[in-house]
Amino acid sequence: MAYDADVIVIGAGLAGLAATAELVDAGRKVILLDQEPEQSIGGQAHWSFGGLFFVNSPEQRRMRIKDSHALALQDWMGTAGFDRAEDHWPRRWAEAYVDFAAGEKRSWLHQQGVRFFPVVGWAERGGYDANGHGNSVPRFHITWGTGPGLVAPFERRVRAGVARGLVELRFRHRVTGLSRSAGVVDTVTGEILEPSGIERGQASGRTVTGAFELKAQAVIVTSGGIGGDHDLVRANWPERLGTPPERMISGVPAHVDGKMLGIAERTGARLINRDRMWHYTEGIQNWNPVWDNHGIRILPGPSSLWLDARGNRLPVPLFPGFDTLGTLEHIMRTGYDYTWFVLDQKIIGKEFALSGSEQNPDLTGKSVKGVVGRARADVPGPVKAFMDNGADFVVEKDLGALVRGMNALTKEPLIDEAALRREIVARDREIANPFSKDLQVTAMRGARNYLGDKLIRTATPHRILDPKAGPLIAVRLHILTRKTLGGLETDLSSRVLTEGGDPLAGVYAAGEVAGFGGGGVHGYRSLEGTFLGGCLFSGRTAGRAAAGAVG
Repeated sequence: MAYDADVIVIGAGLAGLAATAELVDAGRKVILLDQEPEQSIGGQAHWSFGGLFFVNSPEQRRMRIKDSHALALQDWMGTAGFDRAEDHWPRRWAEAYVDFAAGEKRSWLHQQGVRFFPVVGWAERGGYDANGHGNSVPRFHITWGTGPGLVAPFERRVRAGVARGLVELRFRHRVTGLSRSAGVVDTVTGEILEPSGIERGQASGRTVTGAFELKAQAVIVTSGGIGGDHDLVRANWPERLGTPPERMISGVPAHVDGKMLGIAERTGARLINRDRMWHYTEGIQNWNPVWDNHGIRILPGPSSLWLDARGNRLPVPLFPGFDTLGTLEHIMRTGYDYTWFVLDQKIIGKEFALSGSEQNPDLTGKSVKGVVGRARADVPGPVKAFMDNGADFVVEKDLGALVRGMNALTKEPLIDEAALRREIVARDREIANPFSKDLQVTAMRGARNYLGDKLIRTATPHRILDPKAGPLIAVRLHILTRKTLGGLETDLSSRVLTEGGDPLAGVYAAGEVAGFGGGGVHGYRSLEGTFLGGCLFSGRTAGRAAAGAVG
């Protein structure tokens, strides 16, 4: 039989680039397909903050963080909460990923020219017991260059493969089917879409101009998740997270539609843990959107007062940055799909970072001068732009005006000024001495025991109603769609499995479509910094395994 390539890779995001790069290193011929135009190569990773999960890294040691493989595995398993029969392979992938993060992950990336910001972030702090959810220590390493800086070496390796005649890049190719010959999936069919000159991330046309059929000895699916299709998100929404939101904003472009999950399933693949998902609770509408309904996530420090739609503080330990899905579950049981941060300029200037490469031009542009300028500014430029232009921001000198502004943004005027004042005054009284029964105040002080938080992420504890810290700020927060945690079940060689547990001959999967490995390596929750790393690890694994299987 005549093949068009040794391997066809479906999806030119980070996982697809990593897989293709490994195939090139092995001398295999590859066709890389993607429904979007070439300017969108790298997929969602391009837009990311570039966060990566490392264990016992040089950056951690320089920040006096004591980490270990045993502690990281304890945190991962306590966070994942694996409790299903189908968690066999996800658990195996989790163990392998922690090994990778504590082992060669950093040196492998460093050898390719990837560098990291020296201050390690502390995401998903948990707040429960030692065996529960959360990172016991800071592990969130920001790529110098953010998402584009992480995509670059893999794109470079793939384009080197193009130059060697080993890789064909075929953009605007939308896959619609997989089929078998002699029991092996070796045929990929689909539609050729009209050329598009849109900017990266914008919606491209869907006019069909032709069809294609390609054959290869193996197929690697790296097509992403479902976050761009809100109806599909709601259809898979688990009861444990309450009622699905009436309104969500999008952390990913619309083409992240999950269609390859259904195509693979109809071909015989087993799709597991489809009810596990990861959506953020600190989403704000982008005042300068790239795609439709474009949302940005606030990466908050621990000091903002977090209120539900009626002005009640969220319960312990649902503080900013502690438990994303625990907070989501609580919010969706309040009967409303939005919440509020109430803070002041002193807090926002020190504690607000915005997720996304385009929101961090200093880090993305690898500008030391820019990073120093951000640290010295009262409020970083991208955050100030949201304060001035963001539809979800209210900035006022006094609390009465702030409450009026908050109520003007919602269908019902639910915030009572007197009740909110009592809440803030009570919190502010706790600042007066070094003791406190308010666990958020205790958490703020605990955060400042970590040098990284003290330097750039946690404001000095102070009274929110202190005029010197003003003006006052309220931020309306939306549910922001992001990641699919379940997916195609795969073994440790990234081979896609069938309902019977046997490999679906010829098919591999990596990245979000495979639940970042195994069909759900994160279990119910993520420790953060693990999505990009999951794309890299599973993509590398799939590329190496497929390269070894084809001749």
